[in-house]
Amino acid sequence: MRIRLIAATGLVALLLAGCGDTFAEQSLIGAGAGAGTAAILDGNVAIGALVGAAGNVAYCNQYPDRC
Repeated sequence: MRIRLIAATGLVALLLAGCGDTFAEQSLIGAGAGAGTAAILDGNVAIGALVGAAGNVAYCNQYPDRC
């Protein structure tokens, strides 16, 4: 389980490093990060994708200078 957590953390960090310039890019990158993390952690991939997309869009809207 520890290796999965480390892999999930690395995946999220890698995918969030490329936030995207448009709303669509931000949504897709976030969805990929969330789905990948959920798959690694044996969670619900669809919910992971939704949470990831929402999280990345919210982050990029809150901190546009970092994206």
